[in-house]
Amino acid sequence: MLRSTLYAALGAGALAAVTLATGGLIGPAVPARASDAAAAPVKIADARRAAPEITGIAHWLNSGPLKLSDLRGKVVLVDFWTYGCINCVHTLPHVVDLYEKYKDKGLVVIGVHAPEFPYEKKTTGVAAALKRHHITYPVAQDNNFKTWKAYGNQYWPAQYIVDQHGRIVFEHAGEGQYDTIERTVRKLLNANS
Repeated sequence: MLRSTLYAALGAGALAAVTLATGGLIGPAVPARASDAAAAPVKIADARRAAPEITGIAHWLNSGPLKLSDLRGKVVLVDFWTYGCINCVHTLPHVVDLYEKYKDKGLVVIGVHAPEFPYEKKTTGVAAALKRHHITYPVAQDNNFKTWKAYGNQYWPAQYIVDQHGRIVFEHAGEGQYDTIERTVRKLLNANS
């Protein structure tokens, strides 16, 4: 959303400069033309930072508590979302499909439900959303925003891809970039085979 607005207003070169100057690189650089998007190679981030642990979770749904340190050797997609956010709802089918496609190949998806509104804090509401959207992967209920803050996250939805060594190699906020997310996951999984 913000990135698209900046791109439209500033163009690719200026957006890259703003992104680098602020240290806020989220995902790969925006292609100069729409036709470049499909051909753009996936580059794993050079400046990898350690992924923070999932922390301060009120409830876990679809699994017991998970620790990233226990998932070394796996590729992990950490997906921040909330069920009352329409942009989040639009991303869920893509996250569910990615999980179904790669869960047996070494991908772990952890949904981090961080409520935007007070009514979204109820576990029954989150559980109903999981059923409604066919979510079977683990979901951490981050009612106090402890994991959100640990990641320095600012947006719903947001995705972080963590490599087999526990480093964040890709970040994206908002809708879209589904092909790039899948290519990044596939590249990491293939690097291990």
